[in-house]
Amino acid sequence: MPGVDPIALAVSGAVLAATLAAAVTPRPPVPAAVVAGAGAALLLVTGLVGAADAGDAVRDVAPTLGFLVLVLVLAALADAEGLFTWAAAATAARAGRSSPALLGRIGLLAAVVTAVLSLDATVVLLVPVVIGTAARMGVPGRPHAVLTGHLANSASLLLPVSNLTNLLAFAATGLTFLHFAGLMLGPWLVAGAVEYLVLRWLFRADLSRPARAAQGAVPPVPRLAVVVVALTVAGFGAASLTGVPPAWPAALGAAALAARRLGAGTSSPADLLRAADLPFAAFVTGLTVVVLAVRRSGLEAVVARMVPDGDHLPALLAVAAIAALLANVLNNLPATLALLPVVAASGPPAVLAALIGVNIGPNLTYAGSLANLLWRRVLGAGAPAAGRFTLIGLATVPLTLAAATAALWLALRL
Repeated sequence: MPGVDPIALAVSGAVLAATLAAAVTPRPPVPAAVVAGAGAALLLVTGLVGAADAGDAVRDVAPTLGFLVLVLVLAALADAEGLFTWAAAATAARAGRSSPALLGRIGLLAAVVTAVLSLDATVVLLVPVVIGTAARMGVPGRPHAVLTGHLANSASLLLPVSNLTNLLAFAATGLTFLHFAGLMLGPWLVAGAVEYLVLRWLFRADLSRPARAAQGAVPPVPRLAVVVVALTVAGFGAASLTGVPPAWPAALGAAALAARRLGAGTSSPADLLRAADLPFAAFVTGLTVVVLAVRRSGLEAVVARMVPDGDHLPALLAVAAIAALLANVLNNLPATLALLPVVAASGPPAVLAALIGVNIGPNLTYAGSLANLLWRRVLGAGAPAAGRFTLIGLATVPLTLAAATAALWLALRL
């Protein structure tokens, strides 16, 4: 493995910092996708990354980005069918007048939506519905919004399709879809339980107020959306067993809902294009090249010296902690790209421990994940200040990280 080139690392690191700054700025003067593309082009022109290597990196990430685009479209179409509104209304109706019960049911809903339709669906589509539900029931929306935002990160552990970081790492694990889910079921359950218990304690004053009974009847079940999403998730598992790329079930699910809505004139091609969020895919493509240059300039060598070998509990805890630290320093997407070549050499346990770190760790700072930035944008003026967000993260992240990693270690032993 090459050593550290201080000049190359400084230049590529500066490009990475500019790219991430554009991503974390609410209204950047230059779109993040443009900054990432220009940064990648600069690194190619200066020779800090070779054209062939950059092309290989982009080709490697392209299927993952294509899948993500399809899932975003599927989630948006399901939302347009009323899936999230129905789910939130049914959740509120079953909670009665208990604020803690509402929080728990909202947490369960957020965990399932994150696992099945990805964390982007939770942040962009579910969070506004959750806030509206809390307002209609006369309870503060802050605890429910924070729990939903946290679970968008930490509940994305369950399936390879729950998060872009999982998709990037899935191939490196060498596991099937079902084996991955089986090993991560324990960490997913433990992470959700710890987040709920800690946040319930932190927001106990807000949750002491009784809720009003849910107003109005629960809307009809959006049967087509429920059936299509369920079949799509089942298709992910079946595709993994047969070697079919998961993009195919996602494409079929999105096509089924798109055909209905386009045929009825209730959605337009422009709606589908907006849901696909192609600028984000372009941003990730440029970022992939930028991170490759940073890795080759010395970051990979530094990370390799930090990451321990082995699948015993102390080693897995160390890998998860290092991954969480890198996620908050670099953002979890670049951290995943930097960690994968190193932890993949140690085998699936290390890769899964790293995923726990890059998925739970970002709850510590706004810069930890792009999902946090989307969540803050959705909440607007109601979002906690950065210091408050970090204080909440300090109460949840260390305990959740340790408990989820211990659950992974136990699953590996079993």
